[in-house]
Amino acid sequence: MSDNGRGAGPDFIEALARGLDVLRSFRPACPSMTLSELATATGLARPTVRRILITLESLGYVRAVGRGHTLTPRVLELGMAYVNALNMWDVARPHMEKLVAQTNESTSMAQLDGSDIVYVARVAVPKIVTLGVTIGTRFPAPATSMGKVLLAALPPETLATVLAEPSRSGITPRWQPAPGDLDAMLREVRAKGWALADQDLAPGIRSVATGVRDGDGRVVAAINVTVHAAETSLETLREEHLPRLLRAAADIGHDWALTAAVPVVTA
Repeated sequence: MSDNGRGAGPDFIEALARGLDVLRSFRPACPSMTLSELATATGLARPTVRRILITLESLGYVRAVGRGHTLTPRVLELGMAYVNALNMWDVARPHMEKLVAQTNESTSMAQLDGSDIVYVARVAVPKIVTLGVTIGTRFPAPATSMGKVLLAALPPETLATVLAEPSRSGITPRWQPAPGDLDAMLREVRAKGWALADQDLAPGIRSVATGVRDGDGRVVAAINVTVHAAETSLETLREEHLPRLLRAAADIGHDWALTAAVPVVTA
């Protein structure tokens, strides 16, 4: 046991823990703290706090201001090492897990690759479906709710090029729309901001999807809720699951924007 009551094994570095205690003592209401104030806040002896401050100052994490010390922007590097190590799917996962807990249905995220969607993230519940899905699975975009959302977000000239590419999914979907039908469907998706797929890909599979936007407002991925047609009606999909899906997509986009705005290097 350490002298401040912390549990400590043989490999516990008490000096490091004390240094972190000092850093955590700086609060928005106390941007500048004296040696005495830091000693009181941490419960450490003044000579100990003094040595810690000298070390932190030499490393560039605090600076002396008048009678006290303040943190420097370099402290941000301690958190940024974690934030910058996250990819966009790590950021999305907690929101997807929350969505699954609310709906008791599987949710996935996908991006376009040619005329296919490719699954890039997924949180599943154990239910029997007619098609197995894992990360990297690809399906023809027009027959999926996520594909409809992603296609609808493309500029017209890009859309034509994408749709001209043959699918590499190896799957023949149930719904293979004529160009006019596909155009009408995509116009509807653009107007609503979300898309349904009612067994368009394979029997028994229904889903609703919406886009997830980056900080510039561009749709960079799609997220869905997938249900079994025998268990869940279209009304339930629209009235109960869709509002939760839209909230999750907005929250993910918000967190992506915040993560992208963080500087990789702090001067």
